[in-house]
Amino acid sequence: MKNKSLELDYISRSEHRLCALEVLYERKSWADVVREAQEIVELALKALLRHSGIEVPRVHDVGSLLAQHRDRLPGLLTDEEIGRIAGISKNLRRDRELAFYGSEDLTPSEFYSEPDALAAKRDAAWVVERVKAACSPPLSA
Repeated sequence: MKNKSLELDYISRSEHRLCALEVLYERKSWADVVREAQEIVELALKALLRHSGIEVPRVHDVGSLLAQHRDRLPGLLTDEEIGRIAGISKNLRRDRELAFYGSEDLTPSEFYSEPDALAAKRDAAWVVERVKAACSPPLSA
């Protein structure tokens, strides 16, 4: 991991995307809120891994790595929080393609509802908040 500024970039972009999430939510684009929330969580968790000196794989759900490398994560994160973060990442990853592309028997705009979007939005904001706090001050600064 040579580019240490990526950690800061990932956190910053996660925060910008949270603002975009609000626009999608206001426009009642529930499926897009779910999809974008997944990307926000992915960026935030990759920032956390970089901050912790853990190689970042090229996969969309890195939540399982948190428990594997618990000893290397910032002490501000409790085991309960790490479990919750990993669960959020896993759940949003499951919906990533479905929320974007749908399938022959599922149209994203018809399938996802406001409660789905609200939960995804809240989860993404919480993950970014926890990651930002855990990575402060950033090791790569």
